[in-house]
Amino acid sequence: MDLQKQPEPRTAELRTAELRASDADRDRVADLLREALAEGRLTPDEHAERVEGVLSAKTVGELEVFVRDLPAGQQPYPPYRPYQPHAAAARGEGWGHAPAPNYPAPGAIPLDPDDNVVAVFSSAARRGRWRAGRRVHVYAIFGSVEIDLSEAMFEYQQVVIKAISVFGSVEIRVPENVSLRGTGVGVLGNFEVHTLDSGEPDAPVVYVDGLAILGNVDAKPRRGKLIEDILDRVSQKVSRKVDTGLRKHLDR
Repeated sequence: MDLQKQPEPRTAELRTAELRASDADRDRVADLLREALAEGRLTPDEHAERVEGVLSAKTVGELEVFVRDLPAGQQPYPPYRPYQPHAAAARGEGWGHAPAPNYPAPGAIPLDPDDNVVAVFSSAARRGRWRAGRRVHVYAIFGSVEIDLSEAMFEYQQVVIKAISVFGSVEIRVPENVSLRGTGVGVLGNFEVHTLDSGEPDAPVVYVDGLAILGNVDAKPRRGKLIEDILDRVSQKVSRKVDTGLRKHLDR
């Protein structure tokens, strides 16, 4: 007879429910709500209300409430798996020449934005030579916002842009030698992110997510625009390799 006390099944579930929700968790629930809307299980108003709650949810348990009455919500939530760089690289999710991950690692990006860009019955823009922080929040309410990163200075390798458009338009443009990832929800609107993979392992990765209600969010590369400092680093790496090879040859 095994006298060792076994943990109650609900204990692990409670621990999972208390975890802080990541952007990937929110996107997963938003996808389930979008499917429920397409199947006719939710009305557009119900869908919009739940998506708004998903975006403001703090824990995994709060997210589960929004799909509890849907068939997809009856499936067990995937167990929490901490980010492990070596394991991620083996799955093709790490840095290097493998494709960039779909989402930042948990805790890699702060929750508070470095920059807020707001347009209410107006227009706003970030373009030219400006410093891109790790997180940028964009709000277009009956207005338009342009975020142009084609000449921006990237101080960090990972940049998250959360775009909310309500009867408005958000246009995001990135250089064509960075990686672009993202997913969002369009409610009687359009939310589109054109996935882009950079061949340079040191290239920044821009993640775009958010919500478009009767509005538009569009993120894609600006053709012909490159980040010069990435090209400089590549040249320096090549030069160092050539110098190292030449020294080894002369030392023989």
